[in-house]
Amino acid sequence: MLKILIRGSGDIGSAVAWHLFQAGYSPVLHDEPHPSATRRKMAFSDAIFDGRAELEGLSAQRLDDMQQLEPLLATRTCVPVLTCDFISLLQSYQPQVLIDARMRKHVQPENQLQLAALTIGLGPNFNAGENVQIAIETGRGENLGQVIRQGSTQALQGEPIELGGHARERYLYAPASGLFQSDCQIGENVTQGQIIAHLNGSPLPAPLTGVLRGLTRSGIQVSARTKIIEIDPRGPAAQISGIAMRPARIAQGVLNAIATSTNLPQKP
Repeated sequence: MLKILIRGSGDIGSAVAWHLFQAGYSPVLHDEPHPSATRRKMAFSDAIFDGRAELEGLSAQRLDDMQQLEPLLATRTCVPVLTCDFISLLQSYQPQVLIDARMRKHVQPENQLQLAALTIGLGPNFNAGENVQIAIETGRGENLGQVIRQGSTQALQGEPIELGGHARERYLYAPASGLFQSDCQIGENVTQGQIIAHLNGSPLPAPLTGVLRGLTRSGIQVSARTKIIEIDPRGPAAQISGIAMRPARIAQGVLNAIATSTNLPQKP
């Protein structure tokens, strides 16, 4: 069994895990204990809070003890999700493939070249040959999902994809660090100006009328500038669950990178 560890349980990391599992691999997800992921119906991140989550027919299960990992992988019934100390997990599990899918757009990633036989970085700030072996392009356009074996991915640029005539204004970012709280649920219809959450007790109004596509879990401490709310203004046409096209393309890039790496076993 090829040991694959994915950092990040958001929609990108979850799509990668889903596609790897369907291809016959047995990936493991790792994240922090209280992730601020917004597109939780398009990800496995809620398994960290609820113990289990489902994405397009595949379940993920939180493990609180690393000793449970190998037995669960042997059953191949779900994707394990762990929130333990990352270095301890590396030393215990010793993955052959490490995929950084945390999508930390404003953070320079640490050098991960020596952490596994194959290290793959997704998104801005990754440079193949400098901080990972392979980088995967995550910027929209014709190069989305491209496998980069030398050089860097595109720098963070441009506006988010436009939905229903709206781009950046579909999102609400935390104006400061603090406690995020909301009684709303992903999939709810909201109107512009409606109070849908609070940060440190201060109200956060909906930036647009539409459907809640993304919403950070209530009770989470978030950092300033963290994406906490996303509105899809398309109404009934809004996609709030499942794997979207962009994460699927990125996941295919990861599959291609693993399949064409000569230093790994060629079978899952």
